[in-house]
Amino acid sequence: MGLDSYLQFISVLIIFILVLAATLYVTKWMANYQKGSNSSRNIEIIDTCKISTNKYIQIIRIGDKYLSIAVSNDQITNLGEVDPSELVQEQTGENLGFKEIFDKIKGEKKDNNGK
Repeated sequence: MGLDSYLQFISVLIIFILVLAATLYVTKWMANYQKGSNSSRNIEIIDTCKISTNKYIQIIRIGDKYLSIAVSNDQITNLGEVDPSELVQEQTGENLGFKEIFDKIKGEKKDNNGK
């Protein structure tokens, strides 16, 4: 193996790394573009409940109205309007770090094994 084969290997490796970097950049750019184009102030999915493999019930907000809809592969059906006062607000839990969650799970396993 001569110097030419090492130079050829290094050049192929550099090209490969450049292609990987370009792919990463384009993927992140596309994700940001799609996130920006899908955001809306007037339409929001509030909650989703899976009924079966391809069937869901969703509560959506359109403007100031809340609607429940049934979603399947082939169609979307309006189930009716929902009174906002009947909706249960999601309780925001404390933001625990990975270490706190891991320690909590470890403690629960020790309690279960000790019984």
